[in-house]
Amino acid sequence: MHTAESPTKTSQNPATTRPEPSRRFCVAPMMDLTDRHCRFFLRQLSQHALLYTEMVTSGALLHGDARRFLHHDQMEHPLALQLGGSVPAELAACAKLAEQAGYDEVNLNVGCPSDRVQNNLIGACLMGHPTLVADCVKAMRDTVAIPVTVKHRIGIDGRDSYAELCDFVGQVREAGCRSFIVHARIAILAGLSPKENREIPPLRYEVAAQLKRDFPDLEIILNGGIKTLEECRQQLQTFDGVMLGREAYHNPYLLAQVDRQLFDSPLPPISRREALERLRPYIQRHLVEGGALHHITRHVLGLGQGFPGARRFRQLLSVDIHNASDPLELFEQAAALLEGR
Repeated sequence: MHTAESPTKTSQNPATTRPEPSRRFCVAPMMDLTDRHCRFFLRQLSQHALLYTEMVTSGALLHGDARRFLHHDQMEHPLALQLGGSVPAELAACAKLAEQAGYDEVNLNVGCPSDRVQNNLIGACLMGHPTLVADCVKAMRDTVAIPVTVKHRIGIDGRDSYAELCDFVGQVREAGCRSFIVHARIAILAGLSPKENREIPPLRYEVAAQLKRDFPDLEIILNGGIKTLEECRQQLQTFDGVMLGREAYHNPYLLAQVDRQLFDSPLPPISRREALERLRPYIQRHLVEGGALHHITRHVLGLGQGFPGARRFRQLLSVDIHNASDPLELFEQAAALLEGR
């Protein structure tokens, strides 16, 4: 039973006493979306959802502003860092940085189909190199005590048979990975954009389900096309966890029911108004530090759905905000539109 008091589980790794996060419900890593402001907001809605960063490349961490990439608020936990890369030693060094920064998990991206990352042997193209992925996982696991997980597709063009998928999972399992997040579509690397790769290749949940049957010792989290908590409950009869991406971002208020429906929390769901109000101290700090209000409020627009005034709410925080002489006053106007919701 998943209780509100115990959203984590004991780690299987004896080298650490840090509890391993529950992956029963996860919000996917999404480029340009799941930044630290987004994650802080989503955490107001659900205490138990496992949140993921945007993908950070190993090169950016090792040769860029690592502190900026790793910065997060303690309230964001449980929190996983997603890495992009394919050089085992570099990924191991990045995993160490993540562990030192307090992340609860490191996840390797083997699912992104972007041309930009393919050219650097990052993302879905790595499904064609299972031995290299296994080497990367082993290097990270040998370096850190926190869990190392992999997010992948069910195949790529030219390597999309079930036997090849099993070969990939089997090799990575041998390297010690125990948790696999399976986006139940193939990635078509030649000819489709990242957006098209989220929509055109058909979802094949049955392939992911067969993977769970053939690898019962592994934790298999299903990703791709899930839009409602009813679908989550249905898929949790087969899988160990579910991961939502765009739906969780564009309709964030569904997270307000996650703790109660999927983790048996006795607490009532937070209201839209209260979720926004809880951002106020965070926003004030951000403004004092020289930040802009829209850095944060761009992530809350999905609260404005399905009620009179929702359109005005979105307009205030997406359009009017750029010309506001007093951003906090505009924030108050938007919050008032959520009264009783």
